[in-house]
Amino acid sequence: MGEIRVSTKSRTELVDITSQVQDAVRESGVLDGICHVYVPHTTAGITINENADPSVRQDILMELNKMVPFEDNYKHLEGNAAAHIKASIVGSSETILVEGGRLLLGTWQGIFFCEFDGARNRRVLTRIS
Repeated sequence: MGEIRVSTKSRTELVDITSQVQDAVRESGVLDGICHVYVPHTTAGITINENADPSVRQDILMELNKMVPFEDNYKHLEGNAAAHIKASIVGSSETILVEGGRLLLGTWQGIFFCEFDGARNRRVLTRIS
């Protein structure tokens, strides 16, 4: 199992970790298989989306923040209920096929760590088989 460290700087942020995940695949030596990417945090997630235009990330966060506002009479005492909800919507893992030692992503696809309760130091776990 591999680990990628992510340091976020904002309350909500999408961080492109595609190259770090590809490095983990290369280091594993697996040529054909699958790569699991998992976030062991309840206020963060993982998604695959376009990584060519940074405005896509901004749009995703803008819409998630509209759907799940930071303040909305939540009962959770820590004050980060919105982060928990966004993490549940996005999900905590992705599985990507590996072929020829490379992630099988589409031309415009990237893997993003999704921060919903930052700024923080986070972990992303990978398993390639």
